[in-house]
Amino acid sequence: MAIPRSCMSIREIASSLQNGVLSSSELTSFCIHQIKATKSLNAFITVAEKEAEDLAIQSDVRIKNGSTRGLLDGLPVAFKDNFNTKGTRTSCGSQMLANYYPPYNATVVQKLLNEGAIMMGKTNMDEFAMGSGTVDSIYGPTKSPWRSGLRYKLWHRNKHRHQASSIMEKEQFSTFTDKDWFIAGGSSGGSAVAVAVGSCFAALGSDTGGSTRNPAARCGIVGLKPTYGLLSRYGLIPLVNSLDVPGILTKTVDDASLLLNVLAGHDPKDSTTVLDPFCPVKISEEPNISGVHVAMPEEYYCPGMSSEVVETWKEIADLLERGGAKVTNVSMPHTQYSISCYSVLNCCEVASNFARYDGIEYGHRATNESSTESLYAATRHEGFNEVVRGRILAGNYFLLKRNYDKYFQKALKVRRLISNDFLGVFEKGVNVILTPVTLTDSPPYSLWKLKDSRQQSSIEDYCTQPANMAGVPAVSFPCKLSSQQLPISLQLMAPCFHEQTLLTVAKWIEQRLDFPLLDLEV
Repeated sequence: MAIPRSCMSIREIASSLQNGVLSSSELTSFCIHQIKATKSLNAFITVAEKEAEDLAIQSDVRIKNGSTRGLLDGLPVAFKDNFNTKGTRTSCGSQMLANYYPPYNATVVQKLLNEGAIMMGKTNMDEFAMGSGTVDSIYGPTKSPWRSGLRYKLWHRNKHRHQASSIMEKEQFSTFTDKDWFIAGGSSGGSAVAVAVGSCFAALGSDTGGSTRNPAARCGIVGLKPTYGLLSRYGLIPLVNSLDVPGILTKTVDDASLLLNVLAGHDPKDSTTVLDPFCPVKISEEPNISGVHVAMPEEYYCPGMSSEVVETWKEIADLLERGGAKVTNVSMPHTQYSISCYSVLNCCEVASNFARYDGIEYGHRATNESSTESLYAATRHEGFNEVVRGRILAGNYFLLKRNYDKYFQKALKVRRLISNDFLGVFEKGVNVILTPVTLTDSPPYSLWKLKDSRQQSSIEDYCTQPANMAGVPAVSFPCKLSSQQLPISLQLMAPCFHEQTLLTVAKWIEQRLDFPLLDLEV
C-alpha cells in the first residue's frame, strides 16, 4: 500500500524527489492544498504560496541537473512566527509587530533555506510565545486536528496493521463532529498542527518552558528541544534569553535528528552557542537499548495527572525493561519549585526584553499622544494583550530594588538547585529520564478558558519546564490514543549534548509503538 504523502518521512520524500517519482512543485502544491483544506484549524498566520511555488521550481531544476543541496532540497517546511524571515511578516502573534517585515533571516531559518528547504509560511502562536494553548494570538486560536470535524483516517507505518484496521478506524475516526474543539497546545501550536496535517514536513518552534514539546504531544508528533546553546537563537525574537531554545517538530524521530544535524553548530552572531564542533547524530535502523539506564522521577507524579497518562508512563517503562534497559525510580526534590521559579525568572526577563517596544523605533505606535510618557503607555496598552502586560508588570515588580533579593536572586538559587537535581541523577549513571509531557490528553477549549493563562501555564509546564531550567535536551513522542481518541505522549530527557542517546532511545520506542498518523481526506 502506497504511503500517503502527508505521512511520508523526510528520507522517503528525498528518495522520491531524487528518483523522479515526485517533483518539488507537486509536493509544494500538495502542501498548499493541505493548508487550504485545513484553514479552519488556523495553523498559519502568513502563507507564502507564491514564494513557495517559485522556490519549488528552482529546486526541480537543481534536482534535474544533479546539483541538489542535500536531503532537504525541495522539502516544504514552516516557521513559527517569532523567527525572523527576510521580507516576510514576523508578527509574534501580536498587534505590536503586526506590520514588521524583518531585513534578515534567523540563523536556523537561513540554514534550512541554504539546504534547499521551501518555506510554506509562518505559523500561529500565543502572543510573544506566552502561553500553553495557542489560544492567545491576535489572529485567533489554533485548533487541534484531532476530533476537529475534518475527515481523517489513521495510517500506520506497519502496512499489515494498516490494511487490517484501516476500515474500522476510518469509520470510527471520521464520525467525530464535536461542536467544541480541542486545544493544539502551545505556544508553537501552529507549527505542530501544520506538521500533523501535512501542510509541511517539518517546522520550527521555540521552547522556553515546553512550547515545542507540549503542542507536539497534543498533536501526536515528535517535538525536540535540543541542549541550550546547540542551536543559534540569532533572529529568534526573545522571550526569556536564558531559557529560549529553537525547537524541531516532525513526524518521526529520524526526521528530527536529520534537522538537528543541519541546524546545530556555533554561530558567531550568537555568543551563547557552544564553540565545540557538533558531532552529527547517527541512529541505527535497528537501535539497541540494552544496558541503557532509564530513570523515573517520583516527583513527576503530580496532582491532576490523569490515570491514562500514568498508565502510559508505566507501560513504556515496562517496554523499556523488556527491551534490556535498566529502569529505576529516582528523586528530583526541587521539581515542585520549578514553576514558581520559572514564573519569577520569566517575568523578569520579559520586563527587560520588552522595554524595546516603545512605539519609537519599530512596531506598533499609538497616535495623537501629547507626551512621550503617554505615547509609551498607549502604545504598550494597544500593542500587547493582557497576558503580556501582566508579565511585564510582574517582572518590573520583582526587579524593584526592595524586591530584587527576595524574588530574582532567590529564583536564581532555586534554578541552580533544580539543575543540580539533574546533575545528581546523571552522575549516578542514568542515561535518560522518562516522564510525561502533559498531565492529561488535550482538553476542550470550553474547559481551557475557565482558567487564565498563568494558571494554565503552571499546570501545563509542570513536566516540561525543568528541562529548560537545566538546559538539558528533551524530546516528546506520541505513545497511544486516549479513550477520547486524543494523543498521549511521553518525554525523554538526557544530559547536555547527549542527543545521540536521547534520540536512539526515542526511536527504539517509536518503532515498537507504531503510533498512527493523520491522513486527511478531502
